[in-house]
Amino acid sequence: MKKITLVILTVCSVLAFGQKVSDYKYISLPLKFETFKEDFGLADLLTKTLRSKNYTVIPSDKLQWPAEARANQCNVLIADVLNDSGFLRNKVLLQFKDCNDKVISSTKGASSIKDFKEGYQDALKQTFVSLSPANPITQPVIAQANVQETAVTAQPVDNNRTSVPVDNSAVRFSNGKTDLQKIQIDNTQFILVNSNSSSPFATFKTTTKSDVFRVKLHNGESTLGYYENGNIVIEIPQPNGEYTKEILVKK
Repeated sequence: MKKITLVILTVCSVLAFGQKVSDYKYISLPLKFETFKEDFGLADLLTKTLRSKNYTVIPSDKLQWPAEARANQCNVLIADVLNDSGFLRNKVLLQFKDCNDKVISSTKGASSIKDFKEGYQDALKQTFVSLSPANPITQPVIAQANVQETAVTAQPVDNNRTSVPVDNSAVRFSNGKTDLQKIQIDNTQFILVNSNSSSPFATFKTTTKSDVFRVKLHNGESTLGYYENGNIVIEIPQPNGEYTKEILVKK
């Protein structure tokens, strides 16, 4: 078997074990709780309770977030209420996720009230018992990154399938201040890494349109990027809701 060595960037969360909802100031609520056919007043009840415990409730649209939240999305928790009902009881699951889509809190509530609206609201109230008042701390802006070399065993080629080879040659870009190396993870995603520190600058994932990518920046913000004349252009969100172009020139 032929072995090749690939450099794989593994992005890990730096959030400590035992992370709590009370560590956060901002809680974002979705437009709709997807597992419910209708709202049943759950969003208003959750919003009122969170505010009474000194949390700042913000919408799902990031353009409407306060500047502090937009500057570091890892200071925001995403709340959701899930329908967990059984045959005889109305049950809900109150869930909070961090900026890395990691569930940091999941609390169940149940009610014997048969009426859906009253039953779901009663079940949701049960989950509030474990919800402590906000006592926020500043969350890390970027995640740690470990670069490791992994030996990969080449697999036999299936001649009946069309495969696109992964280009792992050292391609470098620069924005005039920072030199970045492109690391191709697979055929659908690559990462730009700071050449000096091996820290992640941005992660790119393919879209349905050629040479256009969904981009996750080092500060947790999501945006778009694309190739233009061989260079990479990233649309950088600004506090006023506008975007500026950052051009990464191929070296």
